[in-house]
Amino acid sequence: MAGGWARDGAVQEQIDASINDELARLKARKGPEGESLTQCAECDEPIPEKRRVAIPGVKLCIDCQNERDGTYQTRGGINRRGSKDSQLK
Repeated sequence: MAGGWARDGAVQEQIDASINDELARLKARKGPEGESLTQCAECDEPIPEKRRVAIPGVKLCIDCQNERDGTYQTRGGINRRGSKDSQLK
């Protein structure tokens, strides 16, 4: 189903492009690098050796990392259609 002047499949192409962009952004994210810390950088609790071996360069204990991962970070989205009406639907 095309809407307005758009050709058939254009909306799905936009959705696919958005998903591919997000996947590429996630893959490009760098993980921890360097030498792992033995003590957490935030709470100074010891970081278990198994965690340090599994994630080279880790700086936070599990509790602090879970707390950090749980906080929502906003980022700008992309309006591929470039119009306000695409935001209203």
